[in-house]
Amino acid sequence: MVAGSFEGRYVWHPAADDHELAQACVEVQAGRYHSAHAILHDVRDDFATRAHRSLVLASMAADSDLAERWLAEEPGPDAALLWARVAMLRALRMADTRDRRTASLLRIAEAACDQAAQMAPKDPTPWVARLALARTGRVRDPAPPGMLTAPSGPWSLFSRALTLDPWNREAHHRFLSFYFARHGGSASARWDVAEFLANRAPANSPLRLLPLVTLVEDYDPRADPFADRVWGQRRWKTLALEVYARWLPEVPGYRFTPVLDLAYLAHALYMAGCLDEARTVFTTMGPYASRMPWSAFGSPEEQLSKARRRCGLPAPGSP
Repeated sequence: MVAGSFEGRYVWHPAADDHELAQACVEVQAGRYHSAHAILHDVRDDFATRAHRSLVLASMAADSDLAERWLAEEPGPDAALLWARVAMLRALRMADTRDRRTASLLRIAEAACDQAAQMAPKDPTPWVARLALARTGRVRDPAPPGMLTAPSGPWSLFSRALTLDPWNREAHHRFLSFYFARHGGSASARWDVAEFLANRAPANSPLRLLPLVTLVEDYDPRADPFADRVWGQRRWKTLALEVYARWLPEVPGYRFTPVLDLAYLAHALYMAGCLDEARTVFTTMGPYASRMPWSAFGSPEEQLSKARRRCGLPAPGSP
């Protein structure tokens, strides 16, 4: 299936319509790494696709020894990158469950990231992986000037990644997540960071969505029974419509459909009552779906289907 079509079921696979990545995932799950090598090498200068592919492949390889075996048998920058990603995911999993093995896995992951960075010094992705690990240690670099609350955090790692790729999507999202409540951050810090990062991004960048991502993170109907109404406020409705007008036209030029960013935009438009615009975004996504932001509101499939039906689009189980 391709984006723009819908045949009655959702495709939740993170590869979406990157068919080379989807095939490589099958190979990785079968214990073979040659397809992973090929598709990572093919995008060695396309950092956005390289970051996406390496993360998806790592999610498939994290429960096996494939990354370690590849690095031992055919060492190189692509093998080192996948190993860094796998080590990163394992360390974060342990940290989130407060497992006693966290400290040792963090040391392994940091060393893996350093190795990958040394083998591909122009690639920001190893630094992005290292940035993802920062939330486990609560790094406290001083903030740059010009921020309201001057929140400390992993600014040095973030700056290192941006030196190589100034608008790196994952670096911005990883950095913002450092300040999420579930990672011990404060509301004042995450909103300061979300606004700071979004406002400095180009007008046609999906990074403008960062405050809308933060809205989802802060959604708590138990604390505020009217929490659903916040997206209808002029500030957030205007932001969603601006991203719709300036970023959505860029999407056809992407190498793969940016499902997660489209999902946040569709959700914000839907919640703001902009159903015609939300319908267009859903149509752009076709069958491809992501669990966030829908899972913050209940069953992701039920919430997504509810939104699609409200916009006049078919959903699984529709008559």
